Amino acid sequence: MKQLTLLFMLFFLFACSSKKNQFDAEGNFEADETIVSSELPGRLTQFAVNEGDTIAAGAVIGKIDALNISLQKEQVEASISALNQKTQDVMPQIKLLQDQLAVQQTQLQNLLHEQARIERLVKLDAATGKQLDDIKFQVDAQNKQMAVTRQQINVQENNTSTQNRSVLSEAAPLEKRAAQLNDEIQRSNITNPVKGTVITKYAEEGEVTAAGKALYKIADLSYITLRAYVTGDQLSVIKLGQSVKVFTDKGKDAYTEYAGTITWISDKAEFTPKTIQTKDERANLVYAVKIKVKNDGLLKIGMYGEIKFQ
Repeated sequence: MKQLTLLFMLFFLFACSSKKNQFDAEGNFEADETIVSSELPGRLTQFAVNEGDTIAAGAVIGKIDALNISLQKEQVEASISALNQKTQDVMPQIKLLQDQLAVQQTQLQNLLHEQARIERLVKLDAATGKQLDDIKFQVDAQNKQMAVTRQQINVQENNTSTQNRSVLSEAAPLEKRAAQLNDEIQRSNITNPVKGTVITKYAEEGEVTAAGKALYKIADLSYITLRAYVTGDQLSVIKLGQSVKVFTDKGKDAYTEYAGTITWISDKAEFTPKTIQTKDERANLVYAVKIKVKNDGLLKIGMYGEIKFQ
Protein backbone atom coordinates (compact mmCIF):
# COMPACT_ATOMS: atom_id res chain seq x y z
CA MET A 1 0.00 0.00 0.00
CA LYS A 2 2.80 2.42 0.88
CA GLN A 3 4.53 1.65 -2.41
CA LEU A 4 1.31 2.26 -4.31
CA THR A 5 0.81 5.60 -2.57
CA LEU A 6 4.40 6.60 -3.31
CA LEU A 7 3.98 5.73 -6.99
CA PHE A 8 0.76 7.76 -7.13
CA MET A 9 2.48 10.82 -5.62
CA LEU A 10 5.38 10.54 -8.05
CA PHE A 11 2.94 10.30 -10.95
CA PHE A 12 1.05 13.38 -9.71
CA LEU A 13 4.24 15.43 -9.33
CA PHE A 14 5.39 14.37 -12.78
CA ALA A 15 2.04 15.37 -14.27
CA CYS A 16 2.14 18.78 -12.58
CA SER A 17 5.72 19.33 -13.70
CA SER A 18 4.81 18.40 -17.26
CA LYS A 19 1.90 20.82 -17.18
CA LYS A 20 4.14 23.63 -15.93
CA ASN A 21 6.79 23.01 -18.51
CA GLN A 22 4.42 23.11 -21.45
CA PHE A 23 4.43 26.97 -21.21
CA ASP A 24 7.44 29.24 -21.59
CA ALA A 25 6.31 32.11 -19.34
CA GLU A 26 3.44 33.24 -17.16
CA GLY A 27 2.00 36.51 -15.92
CA ASN A 28 -1.07 38.66 -15.37
CA PHE A 29 -3.12 40.81 -17.70
CA GLU A 30 -3.07 44.59 -17.27
CA ALA A 31 -4.19 47.64 -19.21
CA ASP A 32 -2.98 51.21 -19.70
CA GLU A 33 -5.18 53.03 -17.22
CA THR A 34 -5.89 56.77 -17.26
CA ILE A 35 -6.98 58.66 -14.17
CA VAL A 36 -9.34 61.50 -15.15
CA SER A 37 -9.68 64.49 -12.83
CA SER A 38 -11.14 67.98 -12.90
CA GLU A 39 -8.94 70.93 -13.87
CA LEU A 40 -10.98 73.28 -11.66
CA PRO A 41 -12.29 73.07 -8.10
CA GLY A 42 -16.02 73.25 -7.54
CA ARG A 43 -19.30 71.37 -7.40
CA LEU A 44 -20.04 68.63 -9.94
CA THR A 45 -23.28 69.89 -11.46
CA GLN A 46 -23.18 67.12 -14.09
CA PHE A 47 -21.37 63.79 -14.00
CA ALA A 48 -22.77 61.14 -16.36
CA VAL A 49 -20.29 58.31 -15.67
CA ASN A 50 -20.94 54.76 -14.50
CA GLU A 51 -18.56 51.86 -14.08
CA GLY A 52 -18.59 49.68 -17.17
CA ASP A 53 -19.56 52.52 -19.52
CA THR A 54 -17.67 52.76 -22.79
CA ILE A 55 -16.89 56.40 -23.52
CA ALA A 56 -15.50 57.95 -26.70
CA ALA A 57 -12.47 60.21 -26.65
CA GLY A 58 -13.44 63.88 -26.47
CA ALA A 59 -16.88 63.24 -25.00
CA VAL A 60 -18.02 65.77 -22.36
CA ILE A 61 -19.14 63.66 -19.42
CA GLY A 62 -19.38 66.24 -16.64
CA LYS A 63 -19.35 69.88 -15.68
CA ILE A 64 -18.01 71.92 -12.77
CA ASP A 65 -20.09 74.85 -11.51
CA ALA A 66 -18.51 77.89 -13.22
CA LEU A 67 -21.12 80.56 -12.40
CA ASN A 68 -18.62 82.69 -10.48
CA ILE A 69 -16.16 82.59 -13.40
CA SER A 70 -18.93 83.54 -15.85
CA LEU A 71 -19.86 86.56 -13.71
CA GLN A 72 -16.21 87.65 -13.62
CA LYS A 73 -16.04 87.41 -17.40
CA GLU A 74 -19.21 89.51 -17.79
CA GLN A 75 -17.71 92.11 -15.44
CA VAL A 76 -14.52 92.34 -17.51
CA GLU A 77 -16.50 92.60 -20.76
CA ALA A 78 -18.59 95.40 -19.22
CA SER A 79 -15.38 97.23 -18.28
CA ILE A 80 -14.17 96.95 -21.88
CA SER A 81 -17.44 98.41 -23.18
CA ALA A 82 -17.25 101.25 -20.66
CA LEU A 83 -13.87 102.36 -22.02
CA ASN A 84 -15.52 103.81 -25.14
CA GLN A 85 -17.66 106.01 -22.92
CA LYS A 86 -14.51 107.41 -21.28
CA THR A 87 -13.05 108.59 -24.58
CA GLN A 88 -13.57 112.17 -25.77
CA ASP A 89 -15.07 113.17 -29.11
CA VAL A 90 -12.84 115.90 -30.50
CA MET A 91 -15.02 116.66 -33.53
CA PRO A 92 -17.29 119.35 -31.95
CA GLN A 93 -14.29 121.42 -30.81
CA ILE A 94 -12.51 120.87 -34.14
CA LYS A 95 -15.63 121.86 -36.09
CA LEU A 96 -15.91 125.09 -34.08
CA LEU A 97 -12.28 126.01 -34.75
CA GLN A 98 -12.60 125.06 -38.45
CA ASP A 99 -15.62 127.35 -38.79
CA GLN A 100 -13.67 130.10 -37.09
CA LEU A 101 -10.77 129.53 -39.49
CA ALA A 102 -13.13 129.74 -42.47
CA VAL A 103 -14.39 133.13 -41.26
CA GLN A 104 -10.79 134.30 -40.79
CA GLN A 105 -9.96 133.12 -44.31
CA THR A 106 -12.83 135.20 -45.71
CA GLN A 107 -11.67 138.23 -43.74
CA LEU A 108 -8.13 137.74 -45.07
CA GLN A 109 -9.40 137.64 -48.66
CA ASN A 110 -11.24 140.91 -48.08
CA LEU A 111 -8.13 142.52 -46.56
CA LEU A 112 -5.97 141.37 -49.49
CA HIS A 113 -8.51 142.76 -51.92
CA GLU A 114 -8.46 146.10 -50.03
CA GLN A 115 -4.64 146.08 -49.98
CA ALA A 116 -4.53 145.64 -53.75
CA ARG A 117 -7.00 148.56 -54.20
CA ILE A 118 -4.96 150.88 -51.96
CA GLU A 119 -1.73 149.94 -53.78
CA ARG A 120 -3.35 151.05 -57.06
CA LEU A 121 -4.52 154.30 -55.46
CA VAL A 122 -1.04 154.98 -54.07
CA LYS A 123 0.38 154.69 -57.59
CA LEU A 124 -2.20 157.25 -58.69
CA ASP A 125 -1.42 159.49 -55.67
CA ALA A 126 -5.03 158.96 -54.58
CA ALA A 127 -4.06 157.27 -51.25
CA THR A 128 -1.34 157.82 -48.71
CA GLY A 129 1.50 155.51 -47.71
CA LYS A 130 0.07 155.36 -44.20
CA GLN A 131 -3.13 153.82 -45.52
CA LEU A 132 -1.10 151.16 -47.31
CA ASP A 133 0.94 150.44 -44.18
CA ASP A 134 -2.22 150.11 -42.12
CA ILE A 135 -3.81 147.58 -44.46
CA LYS A 136 -0.58 145.56 -44.61
CA PHE A 137 -0.51 145.50 -40.82
CA GLN A 138 -4.07 144.20 -40.77
CA VAL A 139 -3.18 141.45 -43.30
CA ASP A 140 -0.21 140.35 -41.20
CA ALA A 141 -2.33 140.31 -38.05
CA GLN A 142 -4.98 138.22 -39.82
CA ASN A 143 -2.37 135.70 -41.01
CA LYS A 144 -1.01 135.41 -37.49
CA GLN A 145 -4.50 134.90 -36.09
CA MET A 146 -5.19 132.14 -38.64
CA ALA A 147 -1.88 130.47 -37.73
CA VAL A 148 -2.95 130.48 -34.06
CA THR A 149 -6.30 128.90 -34.98
CA ARG A 150 -4.57 126.16 -37.01
CA GLN A 151 -2.24 125.51 -34.07
CA GLN A 152 -5.24 125.26 -31.74
CA ILE A 153 -6.79 122.65 -34.05
CA ASN A 154 -3.59 120.56 -34.03
CA VAL A 155 -3.20 120.85 -30.26
CA GLN A 156 -6.82 119.85 -29.70
CA GLU A 157 -6.47 116.83 -31.99
CA ASN A 158 -3.17 115.70 -30.40
CA ASN A 159 -4.33 116.13 -26.81
CA THR A 160 -7.59 114.28 -27.39
CA SER A 161 -5.87 111.50 -29.33
CA THR A 162 -3.29 111.03 -26.57
CA GLN A 163 -5.97 110.92 -23.89
CA ASN A 164 -8.09 108.46 -25.85
CA ARG A 165 -5.11 106.19 -26.50
CA SER A 166 -4.38 106.16 -22.78
CA VAL A 167 -7.95 105.13 -22.01
CA LEU A 168 -8.18 102.51 -24.77
CA SER A 169 -4.81 101.01 -23.82
CA GLU A 170 -6.60 99.50 -20.83
CA ALA A 171 -8.60 97.32 -23.23
CA ALA A 172 -5.72 94.94 -24.12
CA PRO A 173 -5.10 93.59 -20.59
CA LEU A 174 -8.86 93.41 -19.99
CA GLU A 175 -9.29 91.37 -23.18
CA LYS A 176 -6.51 89.02 -22.05
CA ARG A 177 -8.26 88.61 -18.71
CA ALA A 178 -11.54 87.85 -20.49
CA ALA A 179 -9.76 85.22 -22.60
CA GLN A 180 -8.32 83.61 -19.45
CA LEU A 181 -11.76 83.47 -17.85
CA ASN A 182 -13.23 82.03 -21.04
CA ASP A 183 -10.55 79.33 -20.99
CA GLU A 184 -11.46 78.49 -17.39
CA ILE A 185 -15.13 78.24 -18.39
CA GLN A 186 -14.16 75.82 -21.17
CA ARG A 187 -12.10 73.77 -18.72
CA SER A 188 -15.08 73.52 -16.39
CA ASN A 189 -16.32 70.90 -18.86
CA ILE A 190 -14.88 67.49 -17.95
CA THR A 191 -13.77 65.92 -21.22
CA ASN A 192 -12.91 62.26 -21.51
CA PRO A 193 -9.32 62.06 -22.87
CA VAL A 194 -9.20 58.52 -24.29
CA LYS A 195 -11.62 55.96 -25.67
CA GLY A 196 -12.16 53.18 -23.21
CA THR A 197 -14.21 51.54 -20.48
CA VAL A 198 -14.74 53.08 -17.06
CA ILE A 199 -13.06 50.79 -14.54
CA THR A 200 -13.55 52.70 -11.30
CA LYS A 201 -15.69 55.70 -10.36
CA TYR A 202 -14.49 57.88 -7.49
CA ALA A 203 -17.05 60.73 -7.35
CA GLU A 204 -20.77 61.36 -7.63
CA GLU A 205 -22.80 64.20 -9.12
CA GLY A 206 -23.34 67.00 -6.62
CA GLU A 207 -20.07 66.45 -4.76
CA VAL A 208 -17.50 69.22 -4.36
CA THR A 209 -14.21 68.25 -5.94
CA ALA A 210 -10.74 69.77 -6.08
CA ALA A 211 -8.48 70.44 -9.03
CA GLY A 212 -6.49 67.28 -9.77
CA LYS A 213 -8.69 65.04 -7.60
CA ALA A 214 -9.46 61.73 -9.33
CA LEU A 215 -13.00 61.39 -10.66
CA TYR A 216 -12.79 58.06 -12.48
CA LYS A 217 -10.37 55.58 -14.02
CA ILE A 218 -10.67 54.51 -17.65
CA ALA A 219 -8.78 52.06 -19.86
CA ASP A 220 -9.00 50.88 -23.44
CA LEU A 221 -9.80 47.18 -23.13
CA SER A 222 -10.06 46.43 -26.85
CA TYR A 223 -6.43 45.37 -26.54
CA ILE A 224 -5.02 44.15 -23.26
CA THR A 225 -1.44 43.53 -22.16
CA LEU A 226 -0.07 40.39 -20.57
CA ARG A 227 2.89 41.22 -18.35
CA ALA A 228 4.98 38.04 -18.11
CA TYR A 229 8.48 37.19 -16.93
CA VAL A 230 11.23 35.28 -18.70
CA THR A 231 14.60 34.02 -17.54
CA GLY A 232 17.93 35.16 -18.85
CA ASP A 233 18.18 32.02 -20.99
CA GLN A 234 14.88 32.82 -22.69
CA LEU A 235 15.81 36.45 -23.26
CA SER A 236 18.04 35.53 -26.19
CA VAL A 237 15.23 33.82 -28.13
CA ILE A 238 12.63 36.60 -28.03
CA LYS A 239 12.43 39.96 -29.78
CA LEU A 240 10.12 42.93 -30.20
CA GLY A 241 7.28 42.32 -32.63
CA GLN A 242 7.55 38.55 -32.20
CA SER A 243 4.29 36.61 -32.37
CA VAL A 244 3.49 34.35 -29.42
CA LYS A 245 0.62 32.18 -28.28
CA VAL A 246 -1.25 33.27 -25.19
CA PHE A 247 -3.35 30.88 -23.12
CA THR A 248 -5.94 31.42 -20.39
CA ASP A 249 -7.73 28.82 -18.30
CA LYS A 250 -10.98 27.49 -19.71
CA GLY A 251 -12.30 25.07 -17.18
CA LYS A 252 -10.34 22.08 -15.92
CA ASP A 253 -7.35 21.15 -18.10
CA ALA A 254 -8.61 23.34 -20.95
CA TYR A 255 -7.27 26.60 -22.36
CA THR A 256 -8.40 29.42 -24.59
CA GLU A 257 -5.73 30.41 -27.10
CA TYR A 258 -5.05 33.97 -28.29
CA ALA A 259 -2.52 35.48 -30.67
CA GLY A 260 -0.17 37.97 -29.05
CA THR A 261 2.71 40.25 -30.00
CA ILE A 262 5.69 41.19 -27.85
CA THR A 263 5.66 44.98 -27.55
CA TRP A 264 8.17 45.61 -24.75
CA ILE A 265 11.13 43.83 -23.17
CA SER A 266 12.69 45.13 -19.98
CA ASP A 267 16.41 45.86 -20.07
CA LYS A 268 16.76 45.30 -16.33
CA ALA A 269 16.57 42.08 -14.38
CA GLU A 270 14.46 41.82 -11.24
CA PHE A 271 13.75 39.21 -8.62
CA THR A 272 11.07 36.70 -9.52
CA PRO A 273 7.65 37.93 -8.31
CA LYS A 274 6.14 35.66 -5.69
CA THR A 275 3.07 35.02 -7.84
CA ILE A 276 5.09 33.88 -10.85
CA GLN A 277 6.57 30.42 -11.48
CA THR A 278 9.10 30.55 -14.29
CA LYS A 279 10.32 27.74 -16.50
CA ASP A 280 13.52 27.47 -14.57
CA GLU A 281 12.44 27.69 -10.94
CA ARG A 282 16.05 27.88 -9.79
CA ALA A 283 16.48 31.29 -11.50
CA ASN A 284 16.00 34.14 -9.08
CA LEU A 285 16.33 36.94 -11.66
CA VAL A 286 13.85 37.43 -14.49
CA TYR A 287 13.02 40.01 -17.17
CA ALA A 288 9.57 41.50 -17.64
CA VAL A 289 7.98 41.45 -21.09
CA LYS A 290 4.68 42.81 -22.37
CA ILE A 291 2.51 40.98 -24.88
CA LYS A 292 -0.32 42.80 -26.63
CA VAL A 293 -3.45 40.70 -27.09
CA LYS A 294 -6.72 41.56 -28.87
CA ASN A 295 -9.49 41.26 -26.29
CA ASP A 296 -12.64 39.38 -27.22
CA GLY A 297 -14.29 40.56 -24.02
CA LEU A 298 -13.27 37.54 -21.97
CA LEU A 299 -9.88 38.87 -20.91
CA LYS A 300 -9.93 40.82 -17.65
CA ILE A 301 -7.40 42.94 -15.79
CA GLY A 302 -5.60 40.76 -13.24
CA MET A 303 -6.46 37.50 -15.00
CA TYR A 304 -3.68 34.91 -15.12
CA GLY A 305 -2.18 34.07 -18.51
CA GLU A 306 0.54 31.88 -19.95
CA ILE A 307 2.53 32.13 -23.17
CA LYS A 308 4.36 29.86 -25.53
CA PHE A 309 7.02 31.22 -27.86
CA GLN A 310 6.68 30.33 -31.53
